[in-house]
Amino acid sequence: MGFTCGIVGLPNVGKSTLFNAITAAGANVANYPFCTIDPNIGVVAVPDHRIERLAKIYNTPKIVPTTLEFLDIAGLVKGASKGEGLGNQFLAHIRMVDAIVHVVRCFDDPDIIHVDGAVHPSYDIEVVETELILKDLETVEKKLSEVEKRARIGDKKIKAEEEFYAAVRNHLLNGRLARYLLPGSDDEQRSLRDLHLLTDKPVMYVCNVHERELSGINNYVEQVRETAAKENAKVVTVSAAVESEISQLPESERQAFLTGLGLQESGLSKVIREGYDLLHLITFFTAGPKEVHAWTVKRRTTAPQAAGEIHSDFEQGFIRAEIIKYANFDRLGTEAAVRDAGLLHVEGREYIIEDGDVMFVRFNV
Repeated sequence: MGFTCGIVGLPNVGKSTLFNAITAAGANVANYPFCTIDPNIGVVAVPDHRIERLAKIYNTPKIVPTTLEFLDIAGLVKGASKGEGLGNQFLAHIRMVDAIVHVVRCFDDPDIIHVDGAVHPSYDIEVVETELILKDLETVEKKLSEVEKRARIGDKKIKAEEEFYAAVRNHLLNGRLARYLLPGSDDEQRSLRDLHLLTDKPVMYVCNVHERELSGINNYVEQVRETAAKENAKVVTVSAAVESEISQLPESERQAFLTGLGLQESGLSKVIREGYDLLHLITFFTAGPKEVHAWTVKRRTTAPQAAGEIHSDFEQGFIRAEIIKYANFDRLGTEAAVRDAGLLHVEGREYIIEDGDVMFVRFNV
């Protein structure tokens, strides 16, 4: 199962620099708009100390971490919904992602051009979100036009659809993002999902600050926090330039570099971890002498569904799951010790997988 976060924002806010640091994919970075023509794609491991601990317990050199995919999407500008700045192409790319990482410039630098001439985070956020709303309005208007033609036959179900799409249109016309619309019935929820609206995607704001402001107060960041508080959105503060430096260091030197800056972890680790949480994902593990493998599933996933992530045969022929909690593995140190302590639990088809579960699947094809 793949999950993708799209990195968006105005031109010259540090999106591609951040993307390079995340994925080491070598995206083109330049001091002018639209240096990114096609979305650059990179896959990055989700930081998780548990997988290394399980590998030590089983004494296996093979580790397969869980991952997120990031798309670096070229800078949006005012008028993107009408095709300005190749906007239609880039808005289509946003439609492909599961969540949006909105990078906001929170630093002053006369050598780096701001597309609107001055740094103003709350306004910058509004520009991007307005373009997404306008594009969603196009989508809803088209759907509403289709339904209105069918509603003329007097079918009550189609009439209800028409009323719902009209409500979505009015919601967007009032400048509200689709994710704050609360559909009532299951049919309305399904209709909203089927629209694949850009503003229905979960968002995380990433404040790109100067290195010297990583641990201090930044008025620009406070603007972003005020906006995020209204939207119940996540906020992460990073310095894209610092993250770029860290990504070029040998792994053994990175923690010392962070410590020298007074940081416990990199901003990118926070972005990746928060992106994982933003998508309501959890990690479960399969483990043994041959490999330790982390798997990504949505919260509320059942044991058979999780088994299907490993192999489709496992879901079809699912019999039971044997579950060991990671905390018990970590505390007791071996699988045998966990079993002897009676801490291996046998679960059936209704069991909901929890974060950190180590699962052994029993199945029959």
